[in-house]
Amino acid sequence: MSVRSKWESLPTEAINPSTLGIDKLSPEDIVEGMLNEDRKMLAAVQREKDRIAVGVEIITQALRHGGRLVFVGAGTSGRLGVVESAEMPPTFGTSPDLVLAIMAGGKDAILHPKEGVEDNYEEGARSINRLRPTKKDVVIGVSASGMTPFVRGALTRARCAGSKIIFVTCDPRTELQTFVDLTIAPAVGPEVIAGSTRLKAGTATKIVLNMLTTGAMVRIGKTYGNLMVDVQTGSEKLRDRARRIITIVTGLEYDDADKLLRQAHWNVKAAIVMKKTGLGYPKAVARLRKAHDVVRDAIGEDVEARLKELLHTAG
Repeated sequence: MSVRSKWESLPTEAINPSTLGIDKLSPEDIVEGMLNEDRKMLAAVQREKDRIAVGVEIITQALRHGGRLVFVGAGTSGRLGVVESAEMPPTFGTSPDLVLAIMAGGKDAILHPKEGVEDNYEEGARSINRLRPTKKDVVIGVSASGMTPFVRGALTRARCAGSKIIFVTCDPRTELQTFVDLTIAPAVGPEVIAGSTRLKAGTATKIVLNMLTTGAMVRIGKTYGNLMVDVQTGSEKLRDRARRIITIVTGLEYDDADKLLRQAHWNVKAAIVMKKTGLGYPKAVARLRKAHDVVRDAIGEDVEARLKELLHTAG
């Protein structure tokens, strides 16, 4: 008796009728064909915007109440979670243990694919268990196909611990919709190269993860307007960004901004509060803490008008 493939019916494995002869096309036509498919992908993400907004709020509430955000995935999906996690500390000044990522196969699999590890349901459960998930946490399972056993194992264990579960997939029909708190499922359709989910599925997933993390970080006060005021200053490029943020917000000259930042121990938020209120560093930090680390609340001033003025002048 023949056994049908359990993957055959997945939208991510389907054959794309628009690219049947891609191996005969010119470079220009290949690029144009891929752009056409990416337009469909963006439309699919657009259709999920309300669910993405719900996800932003779920994550925001968790972070405000002492929870963590954990990504779980395998292959391309796992690497996208790793990238998202790794970008949070330098961009938003988060603690390294606030936003985490679990990759099937461990750290080595990030650069060196390990086939078969995604099939291990039990290892997925063990991997999340090592982080001791709680009801305060949010766990985001990322699986383009919606079937990855490693991810399912991790989500099942996290669910038992009471964690909120968000599932990001490109198969809207996934049965996990009845098991998780929120499913975000952009229906991107068949890939340009059948089954290559690093393409439309991967791009759609990255867009969704960008929105979830950025939206939540903005909501908990990690920006002032659209300025990266919790930027970490571990490189000259980032120190330059910090100085420029201070000049934009306070009107100080570049060199004076540098002096202020040194007095503020390179804490951009504290430097802004110090300049706007006349407080010293310890009291500025205390004021920020009282304002739940939100610059706008700490100084009682909106930056939007200042930014519009600068843009108008530059224009």
